[in-house]
Amino acid sequence: MSIFIDENTRLIVQGITGRDGSFHTAQMMEYGTAVVAGVTPGKGGQTFEGPGGRTVPIFNTMDEAVAETGANTSVIYVPPAFAAGAILEAADAGIELIVAITEGIPVQDMARAHAFARDRGARVLGPNCPGLISPGKSKVGILPAQIVTPGPVGVISRSGTLTYEAVYQLTTAGIGQTTCVGIGGDPLIGTNFVDCLEAFAADADTKAIVMIGEIGGTDEQEAAAWVREHLDKPVVGFIAGQTAPPGRRMGHAGAIISGSAGTAEEKMQCFAENGIAVAKRPADIVGLVREAMGL
Repeated sequence: MSIFIDENTRLIVQGITGRDGSFHTAQMMEYGTAVVAGVTPGKGGQTFEGPGGRTVPIFNTMDEAVAETGANTSVIYVPPAFAAGAILEAADAGIELIVAITEGIPVQDMARAHAFARDRGARVLGPNCPGLISPGKSKVGILPAQIVTPGPVGVISRSGTLTYEAVYQLTTAGIGQTTCVGIGGDPLIGTNFVDCLEAFAADADTKAIVMIGEIGGTDEQEAAAWVREHLDKPVVGFIAGQTAPPGRRMGHAGAIISGSAGTAEEKMQCFAENGIAVAKRPADIVGLVREAMGL
């Protein structure tokens, strides 16, 4: 099994005609994702030429695209000024999962978009995230398909590049994944660690979980408390930014330490106190996963 996406995912690419949208659409199609439509206002009636001579119809609006294709998922490669509007349009059209790749969306815009999506029962992943991939089933976003392989470990991460590093190490060690999810590093995101942990807890094929956090905020602490209270599957955790000075933003907009709650040291201690095996370096993740799973 997997979480959030699988072979039944029917995907619309919002911003399919842009540079990033067109490149990653071809990559997703090449992996086998069912890309059923694209949306770019003003370009309705055109087609996107995918790999192997496959074509994807382009629509002006999400309403038209969903009505014609029965899509249930969308991915957003839209410039920051218009990306929140794209999320609103997707949720209003009945999309169940909206994956927002775009970085730099104003926080106030995202506050409105998240509230609107929740009211309509849509899950938002991101923004400023790499998306997700269920190996052998579906890929939505920018995660490199060549580093994943099917298997029993779920991966959740705030960091795109650290997701790639952890997944690559697992795959190289012969340990596959059920789903790899990049939740994004912005201060205000849709799907968080606990949401993913709940989904992995309910997935019979996921036997262990790797959770990669970073400095700033308290999401990791809340996730650790949830693991202690509700999860009987082993979790391996890593916190990025262990040498970051207080008050300094390190990469992601949400990676700001304020007080002691957002430091790497505090988060790592919280992980350990709640039964999560703590990797001090990304290179330690594989060994801890092997130990946790008895491999």
